[in-house]
Amino acid sequence: MTRAFALGLTTGTSYFVGTIYWTGSVLVQFGSVNIIVALVGMLLLAAYLAIFPAVTAVIVSRLIARLGVRAMFFAPAAWVATEFARGYVFGGFPWVPLGNSQVTVLPVAQLASLLGVYGLSALVAYVNATLAFALLTTGRSRFTALAAAAVVILGVGAWGAWRIADGSLTRQGDPIRVGLIQGNIAQEDKWKPSESRRIFTTYLAMTRDAVRRGAEYVIWPESSTPFSFEDPKDSPAADAMVRELARETRVPMLFGSDQVIRSATPELYNAAFLITPEGRTAAVYRKVHLVPFGEFFPLQRWLKFVAPLVQRFAPFSAGVGPVMLPVGSHRASTAICYEVVFPELTRAAVLAGSELLTTVTNDGWYGYSSAPYQHFEMASMRAIEHGRYLARAANTGISGVVDPYGRIVAKSSIFEQVTVIAEARFLTSRTVYAGIGDAVAYAAIALIGATLVAVRLKWI
Repeated sequence: MTRAFALGLTTGTSYFVGTIYWTGSVLVQFGSVNIIVALVGMLLLAAYLAIFPAVTAVIVSRLIARLGVRAMFFAPAAWVATEFARGYVFGGFPWVPLGNSQVTVLPVAQLASLLGVYGLSALVAYVNATLAFALLTTGRSRFTALAAAAVVILGVGAWGAWRIADGSLTRQGDPIRVGLIQGNIAQEDKWKPSESRRIFTTYLAMTRDAVRRGAEYVIWPESSTPFSFEDPKDSPAADAMVRELARETRVPMLFGSDQVIRSATPELYNAAFLITPEGRTAAVYRKVHLVPFGEFFPLQRWLKFVAPLVQRFAPFSAGVGPVMLPVGSHRASTAICYEVVFPELTRAAVLAGSELLTTVTNDGWYGYSSAPYQHFEMASMRAIEHGRYLARAANTGISGVVDPYGRIVAKSSIFEQVTVIAEARFLTSRTVYAGIGDAVAYAAIALIGATLVAVRLKWI
């Protein structure tokens, strides 16, 4: 078991160092952290995340010791069970799940509309388990296993190709032209008082241009306003200008802004405001899933020894659930920043009635690393899972619109100031995944739990 854990931990650490290496540069550039400390922090995070595949390795090793090489076929369930847990333990960090590797392989990715991203993870794990089994066996067992995997892959791919070719979701519902404003504001400039006027006027001008080009719904990125909207102590004149812009252009506007609730115990929210064409606030969404160490400090009450570091954070409060954003006679929803990587949050919004998925983010923290591309592809998975169009406005990119099959309708490059205008549709039909949620993950947990108990009791 120790050897299995060590091998799983080594493999997992290698994987996560290759996918979240950019966390170190974020700490150096924006956290003023020493490069050595940042490197150690990144490695510790990768090592923590690697515990989950290490547990998978231990489970599979235990089952193989009892059941022989046939137990390789329990590996998909073990992988999905631990990967699902990674999205919940200590608040969860489900960044780049295995299934997301298929998001650009569109015929295969359509499986997500039935079983979600964890269903895709199970498929990828199954194919690899089959290859491992084939390497360890000979004769008929090898042929049967490979043939079965081939049939599964061909079946999934053929069905997915048919689903895409049918394309009925792109003909349903009412169309709307969405204007995504990518202001490309440098992270170090966002909260400089000397830059606030330039930032604000940039968004105003780009919005007018978007409407002239046919946009019927305009979306600004996360924290796009250089002031707290609807805070009378901040910039009421700017509030009035936003409302006047909505009345002038006659389009609904969604934008990210900090929200301050001033009371005996003031609260700060990372929020998104929906302004109607009449200039009134129709809805406010408050970010539900906050970023640890960025928007709140975990275990702050007990970590007094890091008080100097804790004091550098302005902790945000969390919202309580999905909020429907009225866009004409339809309802949309939004997710702020990395909330979009949590499948259950998007599903909650769809079950609450969302006909159009949107997400607003600021990926300027990540520079020219792979993080903005990873983030965009994880957002695209939500579109496939729910058969919804998804519109994404990002401060420095990638902004874009994804159709219900995961195809990119339009998108920007990173670090360019641009307005992306593309057609989306309001859709009301629901996928199988929207109905059953992460049933695959729960089934995997039940299967692995029951099998381990049976092995422990020597029932098998």
